[in-house]
Amino acid sequence: MRNGIRLPTIGRFNFQFLIAHWPLKNRVSLRNQIMKILSALQMYQLDKATMENRPISSIDLMEYAATQCYHWIIDYLKLEKPTIHIFSGSGNNGGDGLVIARKLLNAGYKVIPYFIVLGNKRSKDFEINYNRLTDLNYEPSKLSTRQKFPKIGANDLVIDAIFGIGLSRTPDGFVKEVIQLINKSKTRVISIDVPSGMFTEMPVLDEDSVIKATETLTFQNPKLAFLLPENQFFCGSWHILDIGLDKEVLDSFSVKYKMVDKNYIRSLFKKRNKFSHKGNYGHSMIIGGSFGKIGAVVLASRAALRAGSGLVSAYIPKCGYDILQSTNPEVMVEVDAEDHLEFFNYKTKPSVIGIGMGLGTREKTSIGFGKFLMENELPLVIDADGLNIIARHREFFKLIPENSILTPHPKEFERLVGKWKNDYEKLEKLIDLSIKINCIVILKGAHTAIAHNGEIYFNTTGNPALATAGSGDVLTGIITGLLAQDYTSNAASILGVYLHGLTADIAISKSQTMESFIASDSIKNLANAFNKI
Repeated sequence: MRNGIRLPTIGRFNFQFLIAHWPLKNRVSLRNQIMKILSALQMYQLDKATMENRPISSIDLMEYAATQCYHWIIDYLKLEKPTIHIFSGSGNNGGDGLVIARKLLNAGYKVIPYFIVLGNKRSKDFEINYNRLTDLNYEPSKLSTRQKFPKIGANDLVIDAIFGIGLSRTPDGFVKEVIQLINKSKTRVISIDVPSGMFTEMPVLDEDSVIKATETLTFQNPKLAFLLPENQFFCGSWHILDIGLDKEVLDSFSVKYKMVDKNYIRSLFKKRNKFSHKGNYGHSMIIGGSFGKIGAVVLASRAALRAGSGLVSAYIPKCGYDILQSTNPEVMVEVDAEDHLEFFNYKTKPSVIGIGMGLGTREKTSIGFGKFLMENELPLVIDADGLNIIARHREFFKLIPENSILTPHPKEFERLVGKWKNDYEKLEKLIDLSIKINCIVILKGAHTAIAHNGEIYFNTTGNPALATAGSGDVLTGIITGLLAQDYTSNAASILGVYLHGLTADIAISKSQTMESFIASDSIKNLANAFNKI
């Protein structure tokens, strides 16, 4: 046992020796680095570099990686002993499946391994592990015709090790039938590295040719495909298994996509100085609201306060004055026309402005908003109807100050950039827009994507509880409040999105339901979210 991981001995190869003699720098957890999302090519390069620098053979690296999967599966099953069907292809992903089969069989589980015949080509490491399994009198059943398809019970477990990240074309013919058989079984499916049939860097062309996994055990780093809505029914819950690949080489890779975790967030967070005062933490102004939509400004201004802004002002129509003053007594208020904003002639001198929530898109409001953009020089957080007005008046794009932050949901984003064919094209449009206007663009969703300087940071907090009215207003307020405290636009965006998602995670962990969660609950849990980091 080392660092909580059981280290096996297989044949003449001793894993205790392997780990003990790996350089310490390669045994350090990746927790303190932002998680890079590698391409398939980079993963191959990382594997190769690890084998050269360690040194370690490919067969021993496979043994170690598959052993990590084996231990995860044991923990997943606990005391359960289902019949386990393991489907292996003829490449290295199939080799992983054979190692897992051998270990489960040796542990006393009822395992039925299958080898899907995909022609005459087999990887070297697959062959070695195939022979290791047969040497123990476990002969995988060869699948090559429909008549030999196995029966899978509803309470059985399937382990999918047919294809890995090297897949370059959509499965068809017999192997597609195997995938459909597994999907129709309605039992639990654990995919190794990626669900078979799914590409990591391009869209699925035939949904019937992809395994629909319950759990996916992926090696070392997340795959881009896991973070995209169009793949949600293939990956299930996915889990990253650290298999000790060379950290120095990993750190040297330049990547377009990254994933944010708590330790990276901690590196962004600023602790307060003992002798500081409210003037040290900026003055946020929230501009928005219209008749019947003053609540949007109530939520955003309250969130800015809770996020730590030293001062917060709101600029709203007159109809909302009593509402703001009574619900948010800490917020200062200025007013415009009676029911909608028209003039944007506030007297306050804020340090940052969040604008757009509940604003409406009336002609007079749009004209006033354009005038505001022409005269304003402060960094902006633009949300909701602010984005919708820009989408209608595209000449306004060039008036947005550099390093402002745009926070569209998918429909608002579509109005800004047009339709996309798939989620991969959507990400390219996100990067392109961010570069074009030299701003941060936050595309809200299950893994909110934050685009800046040609890169995208994917968030890792949040749950469907946030799919509720006013949630975006709260996020805008949080980011505005952080920006007022002199966080950079990028840091305020990443930290704000993370905290916002974390408020929902905390609420649900405290027995609140996703259905009953409302936007105000995010604000209530913001203090707990700060405590978590």
